[in-house]
Amino acid sequence: MTKLSFEAIGSKVERFAASPTLSIRLRVNEATSTPVHTIALRAQVQIEPQYRRYAADESALLVELFGDPSRYSDTMRPLLWTHVSHMVLGFQDQTEFDLPIPCSYDFEVGAHKYLAALGDGEIPVNLLFSGSVFVRGEHGGVATELVPWTCEARYRLPVAVWREAMDAFFPGGAWIRVNRDVFEEVYRFKTAAGLPTWDAALTRLLELSRIER
Repeated sequence: MTKLSFEAIGSKVERFAASPTLSIRLRVNEATSTPVHTIALRAQVQIEPQYRRYAADESALLVELFGDPSRYSDTMRPLLWTHVSHMVLGFQDQTEFDLPIPCSYDFEVGAHKYLAALGDGEIPVNLLFSGSVFVRGEHGGVATELVPWTCEARYRLPVAVWREAMDAFFPGGAWIRVNRDVFEEVYRFKTAAGLPTWDAALTRLLELSRIER
């Protein structure tokens, strides 16, 4: 019976991915020296917002998720970031590998709202593991074991790494999803006003809203 433990030891941006992606470097230890053929690993990636402090401008952007800072002790709970799968190649005793984490740019997703609100510092992340471990069987075949549900790894992911991953694909940009009728109305306004870009159209609408107030 294998005895596995996981440790997060670093992170980086995956610059050649098809979409914004970062990876967390993981070290896996096997305590019984049993040769492992491979691990079909699954990870639930959670953000634990209660384990960091927030500047005033960050708290202002987090109101939609957690309400007023005075309520954080009641409202801040782990946020699901994503689920990922990865094949860990064969090893004995210890190995290291990079676990890719896709980064959404959808502001309808709570995890992205949270990440986009952070100015700097670190993101408290917890990786909860499951999956299958393939080892040599008693009679020379392959035996299958389960990755214990108790396996997890906490990591303080630098906000700068997440921002670097997003900026590698959308430098200085952000994406929002709107209903088609809203888009068409803004498009008509942009065209009628002779504005060259969407930034210009939205800026003009904001200016008009201030005048009306």
